[in-house]
Parts: sequence; structure tokens; C-alpha cells
Amino acid sequence: MLVTFKCKRHANVVMFGDVAKQLLKFMGHCENIPGAIDPQDIDDALVKLTAQIEKLRQLEKQAEGEEAVDVDDVADLDMEPVVSLHTRATPLIEMLQAAKQADCHVMWEEGC
Repeated sequence: MLVTFKCKRHANVVMFGDVAKQLLKFMGHCENIPGAIDPQDIDDALVKLTAQIEKLRQLEKQAEGEEAVDVDDVADLDMEPVVSLHTRATPLIEMLQAAKQADCHVMWEEGC
């Protein structure tokens, strides 16, 4: 399933459903799709989301040193690179910032 986030002042942001639901939880919203954030609630959602993302970054930095893998030791180099949740959250954070400045809703729905 794909989830599309929409706002008048930003391009649509499309995410896989599991990622979108995790980010919605981080913002303090339920995982219901479709849904929306009212303009007066965007700042709170943005603060919560960025705080959770920063916590993840710190945890990833701590784990990075512990789980470092030497590329020469990996037999199968056809591995897909891992895209972190904070990287996936960046377009949504930018959308929330644009919506905050424009004082408009952010909505999400299934599909693209």
C-alpha cells in the first residue's frame, strides 16, 4: 500500500504504508488512512516528528560503531542500501514546514 500526503504549498509526498503509519505515530496521530492535520495542529505535529527523528538519529549513530561491517567481508555485494527512517521523513518534514508557513491543511490518503 502507498500513502500520499498532500498540501496546497508543497508537492505530494508518496510513502510506503508502513513508513507513513510510523511517521503518523511519531506526529501523535492515529494511523487511520485517510486523515488530515488542521493548520493549528501542524506545529505540534512537526515538533513531535522532528524530536522522534532526532532520537532515531542518535540511536543510529550509537549502533553504527557497534555494527560496522567491512565491505570486503561481505560476499554478496548485491545488497540493497538501507534507507533510514529519518531520510524517508525529510520530505514530510519539509511539507509540514511549508504548510505551517502557508497556514494550510496536510492530508493523506491511500494510493498515489
